[in-house]
Amino acid sequence: MDKKITGIISYITIIGWLIAFFVGDKEGAKQHLNQGLLLALIELACSVAGSILAFIPVINVIAGIVFGLVGICSLVLAIIGIYYAATDKNEALPFIGGITLLK
Repeated sequence: MDKKITGIISYITIIGWLIAFFVGDKEGAKQHLNQGLLLALIELACSVAGSILAFIPVINVIAGIVFGLVGICSLVLAIIGIYYAATDKNEALPFIGGITLLK
């Protein structure tokens, strides 16, 4: 896979990220792989925290709203990342672009 396809697939769920990481152009799409992994980890953390807090009645409503907003924000960031990858822009995503997980 070339770097454009690798970058696009890296934002589509954790399975897409794994495919892009193991099959795709790692060097060409390193920033997109990093940001896709970060988004997947944020979504996973919100899912786990939401599942844990679901058992507390009062916090359940507040947590549902907060984690729902985080989910919407991560979806918007993934769409922005897919746009950047499709247009060969090597720009960082807003809010999370400065965090580096992959060297």
